[in-house]
Amino acid sequence: MVYDYIIQNYKNGEPIFLSELPGGSKDYLRQEMKQLVDEGRLNRLYNGVYYLSYQTILGTKGKISIDCYIEKKYLRNGGYITGLQLANKYGFTTQNPSCYEICSNEATTKQRKQMIDGNTIIIYKPLTDITEDNKSVLQFLDLMSVIDKYSEISGAELTKKLKRYVKSVKVDFSMVKEFLPLYPDRVYRNIYEGGLMGELV
Repeated sequence: MVYDYIIQNYKNGEPIFLSELPGGSKDYLRQEMKQLVDEGRLNRLYNGVYYLSYQTILGTKGKISIDCYIEKKYLRNGGYITGLQLANKYGFTTQNPSCYEICSNEATTKQRKQMIDGNTIIIYKPLTDITEDNKSVLQFLDLMSVIDKYSEISGAELTKKLKRYVKSVKVDFSMVKEFLPLYPDRVYRNIYEGGLMGELV
């Protein structure tokens, strides 16, 4: 039975995509999932995405893990976080993002907004296909396109933090040169003002 497979392979709050469940007939699977939802053993997030029904230690109804959903849906097969969330993660700003911004191969339009369980996710289509090889480079170029907008630090402190970031994510500057023409001119300017021109030449 599909429920036995689910409880053995999924944790509380983890999204269950219909497309990843074993079984030949998707119609049969949908019927099974609908029955499990009707019985209260599963919750439907939206069509084709489910999660186990569970209670928290406080006795409240458990929710889906939004971070886990984003990881499985948008990041695992070519994607990365971007925007204010990226700048915050690496300490360029203390501002907390009000939404999740993701660049993903899953995107079919230039920009799309999705509401998931009260959370806003903005999904951007990448300028080129994201691969394991170029992911850190494209994410770096995205950061450099907004660093002047979001960074709360400047000068030598900004240069130091940028160099630390570049080292930690292993940005390949020969690939930066390759993808730089895809980005607006301000990215080149921000790289220059961020003290990273030495890496490019």
